[in-house]
Amino acid sequence: MTELLSHDILPGYEFRHIKYETKPVLDDKGKPVSGLYQVWISLNNEKQLNSYTTSAVKEVILAFRRASCDRQASNVVFTAVGDKAFCTGGNTEEYATYYSNRPLEYLQYMRLFNDMVTNILLCDKPVICRVNGMRIGGGQEIGMACDFTVAGDHARFGQAGPKHGSAPDGGSTDFLDIYVGFSRAVESLVLCEPWSAHKAMRLGLINDLVPVHKTADGTFIPNPFAVTDRYLDDMGRVVYGEWKEGKEKDAAKELAAKCTVDLSLLDQATDKLATKLLYTFPDCTRKTLESARKKKLMHWAQNSETNRSWLALNMNTEAAAGFPAFHFGDRNEREIDFVLLRQRMAEGARFDKQLISDVLKPSARAGWEKNP
Repeated sequence: MTELLSHDILPGYEFRHIKYETKPVLDDKGKPVSGLYQVWISLNNEKQLNSYTTSAVKEVILAFRRASCDRQASNVVFTAVGDKAFCTGGNTEEYATYYSNRPLEYLQYMRLFNDMVTNILLCDKPVICRVNGMRIGGGQEIGMACDFTVAGDHARFGQAGPKHGSAPDGGSTDFLDIYVGFSRAVESLVLCEPWSAHKAMRLGLINDLVPVHKTADGTFIPNPFAVTDRYLDDMGRVVYGEWKEGKEKDAAKELAAKCTVDLSLLDQATDKLATKLLYTFPDCTRKTLESARKKKLMHWAQNSETNRSWLALNMNTEAAAGFPAFHFGDRNEREIDFVLLRQRMAEGARFDKQLISDVLKPSARAGWEKNP
């Protein structure tokens, strides 16, 4: 038998900041297939809601390259540990304490981020995003670089950029309108109001969703916090998948507190999709995905480098205020005083440390001043 060559860039490399695992791929009878498997690439920073550190980004690049050339891998699942978040984007601790006011350092970080997105888009295997919680900010961007999305119905989808000192230029301004159309895309990109998984499903952002809240008697129920039935609001508009408010929200909290979060149905849905992919011609599937991905890659190639440069320079201005506000601020003080900032800018103020101090809320200011 011919000895096959390895095309892995770093054979034998052991991942430390993410998880790289092989898991059975099931045939149409539900039995593991011999000689084939799925590759699961999991972000592993549960304490910080699976935000990706610089070290993690490097390993995701290597992981997708390894999975792409793995002859036995039928598909890739991109997910994360825990049940709270798939990914909430870049690590705000790194942003606030290291990259803030270091634009050339952030420029190099964004080179890594761009390579991460590109490696997902160029993977030779179908890529499933298994959304086990929040998919926000950069998490939304790397999720949309995947081919398919299967989500627990507790997931939240959205952006954070204009609320926290950045722009969603790591892929969302390139990809989101392809999924949901321009009007819905700019609504999410600018206002940063998260969508429920039910709304994301209705808008076409994801392929499938499953319940994860399980009652004491073992029954799965829909997300208590999200509207799951279609109805007309007071203005006659169709509402589906919006977040409950007021008394409904209070009742949802009470019900959710009595439930456990169980991702077993999410795993089953992921396996089911992997099985469907198994029963396709591999080269025809790869070519189909390559053709479909070109719409994303076209925008990505046009914008990613200039976006990288702008995002780096932004580390000297609005990001230098927004990221410390989020990282150091108390729960209700993670946004700056937007009105005051606009007033000062209208007066011609310089974007310096004094302006940043003025627009930060008290708790954020205190933390920021201790970590200049």
